Amino acid sequence: MSHYRAEGVVLRSFRLGEADRVVVVATAEQGKVRAVAKGVRRTRSRWGGRLEPLTHVAVQCWRGRGELDTVTQAQVLHPYLGIRADLERTAKAFVLLEVADQLVQERHPTPLVASLVGALGVLEAEDPPLLVPAFLLRALALEGAAPQVAACNECGATDQLVAFDGPAGGVRCRAHASGRGLSGEALGLLQAVLGGQLRWALAQPAGPAVAEVAELAGELMEQHLDRRLRSLRTPVRP
Repeated sequence: MSHYRAEGVVLRSFRLGEADRVVVVATAEQGKVRAVAKGVRRTRSRWGGRLEPLTHVAVQCWRGRGELDTVTQAQVLHPYLGIRADLERTAKAFVLLEVADQLVQERHPTPLVASLVGALGVLEAEDPPLLVPAFLLRALALEGAAPQVAACNECGATDQLVAFDGPAGGVRCRAHASGRGLSGEALGLLQAVLGGQLRWALAQPAGPAVAEVAELAGELMEQHLDRRLRSLRTPVRP
């Protein structure tokens, strides 16, 4: 049994008993942490809103013998108020949280949390149209499951890449086309996101190519997780 400190993002929470709440936090150092925040639902709780979902926090927890740890300290590093004030940004943020919740494993350190924190910071400041698809694609890359986008995954050709076959693993040339058609603009965005030109990709305006990449990225992530992403398909309501 011991104390530990970690930084991360609160993914979700749920009630426990009359006054407590279980919080699920994605941390870089400890992986996914499930911990009880005692008394957090009381009116005079010292925790207040520190452990709400979509909050970047530093926590100190006590690891006992049970399945749940106990939060002993919590500090808000960033509340993402700019995201919370906008319904569309909030909806996008919860896609990121759902994906992180599925990918981050308990007690396994992961670089995905740094990507999550970075993506939420960008979302609050700029809200690029390609942010969510880019996060999904780069999360797949961290998982070792990124699609091949530089060359045909059948013959290795680097020109006339006109199709994308997710189950087959990536782009296809004209001679081996399968799956769905892929525009040159969407191919360029895929290559930029996965090839080290993320800043350029995020600067691109909304349009058919961005929509094409968004659809592909969502399908690829759901294929990798073998489940539907509920937040990705929830309409934004005023």
